Amino acid sequence: MNHEELKILLDQMKDGKIGVEEVIEKITYLPFTDLGHTKVDNHRELRTGYPEVIFCEGKTIIQVKDIIAHMLSGSSNILATRATPEMFDAVKDISRDAEYHPLAKTITIRRKESKPPDTYIAIVSAGTSDIPVAEEAAITAGIFGNTVKKIFDVGVAGIHRLYDNLAEIRKARVIIVVAGMEGALPSIVGGLVDKPVIAVPTSIGYGASFGGLSALLGMLTSCASGVCVVNIDNGFGAGYLASMINKL
Repeated sequence: MNHEELKILLDQMKDGKIGVEEVIEKITYLPFTDLGHTKVDNHRELRTGYPEVIFCEGKTIIQVKDIIAHMLSGSSNILATRATPEMFDAVKDISRDAEYHPLAKTITIRRKESKPPDTYIAIVSAGTSDIPVAEEAAITAGIFGNTVKKIFDVGVAGIHRLYDNLAEIRKARVIIVVAGMEGALPSIVGGLVDKPVIAVPTSIGYGASFGGLSALLGMLTSCASGVCVVNIDNGFGAGYLASMINKL
């Protein structure tokens, strides 16, 4: 339940369209619903402004389908991350509006449209190999009602590509920079802009990149001010945080 749904419920009670007992019954299930395998947080959007997001990795197809079936009883947009095509096939059976984004490995179901802020989020990837993580960030920010502009494959191996797109990057309200290997790109971007930079290390790279650890440490020790860092391959976390900043 979100603020809008709660207001409608209370207005209906005020106007005598529904009784107190019916309101109590609906609110009884407000905190969470126990599906047996999962306790779905119905209250999250009311508390935080964003609905619960389904992290599919480690869940069965049936569990994912059950969770989404329950969330379809509300009106919020639905996002499932780290989803497989098989999970999407199951979800399609209960929602014709479901979309699968294979690069980002996400399922989205758009239930409502909201006017996005006038500002936008720029998502910058160092290499083509980093695009799946960048796409996860883009899908997340988009489903939460933001305008997103993507600038991909502009890493330090050909830094002129970054400078060619710098004007558009600088106009963003917040910038997500996704990079693997040594993770240098966020530091460079951070030194060229006056906006917050969210750095996302990816697990892309040869042996000494240690599955993204080298990029993570490089970003954490960046000498550029205004750079914050999320976890390795955590495009979702970057998109979520960028959405919060863009809507301040």
